[in-house]
Amino acid sequence: MKIKDLKVVYDAQAIAARVAEMGQEINRLYAGEDVVVVCVLKGAFMFFADLVRHLDMRPELDFVRVASYGASTATCGTVSFTKDVEVPLQGKHVLLVEDIVDTGHTVDFLFRQLAARGAKSLRLAALVDKQERRAVPVRVDFAGFALPGGFIVGYGLDYAERYRELPGIYEAVIEPEGA
Repeated sequence: MKIKDLKVVYDAQAIAARVAEMGQEINRLYAGEDVVVVCVLKGAFMFFADLVRHLDMRPELDFVRVASYGASTATCGTVSFTKDVEVPLQGKHVLLVEDIVDTGHTVDFLFRQLAARGAKSLRLAALVDKQERRAVPVRVDFAGFALPGGFIVGYGLDYAERYRELPGIYEAVIEPEGA
């Protein structure tokens, strides 16, 4: 697969405004509570960094890394845990921050893993909630944008480790095979 062109879906200003709104929604929910905010690497790193700057409950921050896509546009269905959380989760609220929820396999895997650590509650903030290929029912508690379809890159989202640096979210126009 080769990307032929990129079309803006959400520009940097729209993302910044929505992330600020999400921060306020999260602040209202967790006011006065102990919260661990967990970033799912690599894709959520930009969203996570911008989101936590809007949180005023002084959360603990941690990171996990899982792999499910590789250099493809479709998940292989197998999720592997490559970096685990280091902060104890027992008795704490946990907010998982993900770039995109697509099939739901990754979030389902992470929720099962984090629930086993004794979290008081588990909630999910996702920049993009994309339900076209949802295979596992997962709830996105704080959704930045709902997107019906298409393959997107930018603002942390990648294709084969490229395009993460783009300031907005773009739909990738794929060059047909053999073109």
